Amino acid sequence: MKILLTGANGYIGMRLLPLLLEQGHQVICAVRNAARLSVSRQTRSRIQVIEIDFLDDNAQGVIPGDIDAAYYLIHSMSSSTSDFDEKEEHSARNFNKYISETNCKQVIYLGGIVNEENLSKHLWSRKNVEEILKSGSFSLTVLRAAIIVGSGSASFEIIRDLCEKLPVMITPKWVKTRCQPIAIRNVIEYLTGVLGEERFYNESYDIGGPDILTYREMMKLYAKIRKLKLYIIDVPFMSPKLSSYWLYFVTSTSYKLALNLVDSMKVEVITRDTRLQEALQIDPISYAEAIKLAFKKIEQNQVLSSWKDSMVSGRFRQDLNEYIKVPKYGCLIDEQTIKITDPERVLNNIWTIGGKKGWYYGNFLWKIRGFIDKLFGGVGLRRGRTHPDKIFEGDALDFWRVILADKEQKRLLLFAEMRVPGEAWLEFDIDENNILHQTATFRPKGLWGRIYWFLMLPFHYFIFGGMIRRIAKS
Repeated sequence: MKILLTGANGYIGMRLLPLLLEQGHQVICAVRNAARLSVSRQTRSRIQVIEIDFLDDNAQGVIPGDIDAAYYLIHSMSSSTSDFDEKEEHSARNFNKYISETNCKQVIYLGGIVNEENLSKHLWSRKNVEEILKSGSFSLTVLRAAIIVGSGSASFEIIRDLCEKLPVMITPKWVKTRCQPIAIRNVIEYLTGVLGEERFYNESYDIGGPDILTYREMMKLYAKIRKLKLYIIDVPFMSPKLSSYWLYFVTSTSYKLALNLVDSMKVEVITRDTRLQEALQIDPISYAEAIKLAFKKIEQNQVLSSWKDSMVSGRFRQDLNEYIKVPKYGCLIDEQTIKITDPERVLNNIWTIGGKKGWYYGNFLWKIRGFIDKLFGGVGLRRGRTHPDKIFEGDALDFWRVILADKEQKRLLLFAEMRVPGEAWLEFDIDENNILHQTATFRPKGLWGRIYWFLMLPFHYFIFGGMIRRIAKS
């Protein structure tokens, strides 16, 4: 089958893509920026990539007309706290318009469980998108899930951050809300199981794991599996906004995502039917087993995708290509160079920078900078990196975004997502004479931008000088 995969560079899309290829399907990945598709060259050679923004009202003719089916995995919850529902509605209507120009017979939509009357804004928006898609020129199959548990999923990473970092928690009353978590492996089984099956056309199904747990029980069970001591103290007076700030500072989530998550955590999300589970004969994975499977992937460095690499995990929204050419005019620059003897080893050092390994020099100062960034609404250092030694364009790298990662050209270019009064780039490249160049470029915004740069100069001299020496010798 020829399949359109929207949201191809998202958490679910990145997990679904290799399985669709393994099953022999021809896959067209729909992304806003082709450079953002974090796949290997081998995988890219097996797929077709089209650039399309479903918020664009004039994107007719971009989607090939001979597709058989499509996955609708688009959402905007992390991009806004106010108008994400309007964006999701707009995207769905445009999707219907553009897909009507094709031969698409089936669209598979992954939404949220909506079995309560009083829905959060997020869950209402998911339901609204479902209703819009039902009016399309295709047969719709809807899968409704609660929180998804797997290595790199937002839900898993938030619970992991909370339990690993806070042995004692003061929690709001929403931790007593019940939900039905589902393992990412089961989600992928459902998504592929309904593909091309006419018996599932124009049907909606709840999908969930075998356990119904409160968020408190989920954290307790996580702590038990990880052999952590965890004490939870419930308080009735923590407002949603205060809860959101709490999640934002303790975990790696963005504030916008935290606010929307807290809003949804007040609503019970429990499945009401098991029809699809029985029809596809899927063996549901328990919450405890899902956690163990997630850690197996983490320990083996086999995390395929992470929500942190999504563009909405930071403040960077523009086309990456606009930032590949580093400006010179009106910029303040710190350039360091050093002669190296083993370029291959040094290149590997560059490709493992950040995350758990750190920044080679002055890591304590980097952590302080990350904490300050959090205080001012930035992303901080908690996003880390998805792979210990692989970097793709568009990946999150602590509080940087990867703009260019070209091992053949021996060049890595990062753009700052931290809160700064201007724009900042950090570049590493090795020239033909085996000289390592490390360049920090800052384009200040106004007088305060220049003051900021000169205030940071002593730290730059200390950190950047030490960093290039350690990279060259490590």
